[in-house]
Amino acid sequence: MPAFDPRSWKGQYIGPPTQVLTIGSTHLGQLKIMVTPEMLSPLIDKLAAFKPTIITHEGISGEQCDVLKRYEARYPGMFETYCWGNEDAAKATGLTVSEAVAKVEQTLADWPANPTAAQRRRLASIFLAAGDRPSARVQWLQLPVADRTTGDGIDESLLKIVTRAGAKPNETYEIAVALAARLGLNRVFAVDDHTADSIQGQAGLGLDKFLKSFWGTAKSPIFDEDERLAATLKTGNDLLVYYRFINHPEAQREYVSLDYRRAMNTATPESYGRMYNAWWETRNLRMVSNIRAAFGNTPGARVLNIVGASHKAYYDAYLDMIADVELADADAILR
Repeated sequence: MPAFDPRSWKGQYIGPPTQVLTIGSTHLGQLKIMVTPEMLSPLIDKLAAFKPTIITHEGISGEQCDVLKRYEARYPGMFETYCWGNEDAAKATGLTVSEAVAKVEQTLADWPANPTAAQRRRLASIFLAAGDRPSARVQWLQLPVADRTTGDGIDESLLKIVTRAGAKPNETYEIAVALAARLGLNRVFAVDDHTADSIQGQAGLGLDKFLKSFWGTAKSPIFDEDERLAATLKTGNDLLVYYRFINHPEAQREYVSLDYRRAMNTATPESYGRMYNAWWETRNLRMVSNIRAAFGNTPGARVLNIVGASHKAYYDAYLDMIADVELADADAILR
């Protein structure tokens, strides 16, 4: 038995708890319809009412992308899959990723209450150099339209990036970034972690073959309803109803049970199901650690996490173990 349970310290600290709300999202770019800002408006209105002071998203930081690139042998193909080259931003700003990460912190430490357009453009360029495109976009959306131009570190190549020319809808940008800009926040926090993918890599191709077969046998009325709702989205209210469904505790329990719990109880000589669960737990533990770090210096913050729906149950389970965290009820917030 462990010596203590962190949850036993709930309420035993100075000051208010840190309120944490996790919203499980569909991957907007994978929907069969084009999701518009008008469709997302009812959802974002609900989230704005929570008044988050910190917003996290399912993206990889420039720091981790740097690690994936440096340790290619350990994480083969991960940089190419989840990251992007930073040569244009380095050329425009003269900053390496590590220099830009430090510069971001220095800039925000002295950030004025009413920054000029030049200051916002400069900070956006530094975020881009740091590999933090979503936070650059947060700054960009707070500029008057007439000031969304080149200059102050933003050249033509970076202008295409920060304006997301031709990009598919993505919940990081359409929900997390849009809300952060609306609330006047300075940034969003990337908390995804793919260093856990080393577990999959060491398992070999047999794990991929196992998972393709395993996922094909998942059957559930809740899965059927999920597909039905996703296929019939037309209005903002439809989308809000869908988000209520995928965040409901009953749906969350079914997702976890039919995927990770079932995997642990599916026999193979290599115990692939348990390897799969180990990868998923490791990834979520590291993601929650990144969330913890994001609000570590602001006890009592209101934290909103936007993440793929399959992560929500694990987020809530791990975050609830933190003594000074109080989980917000997603189902109540979305109603």
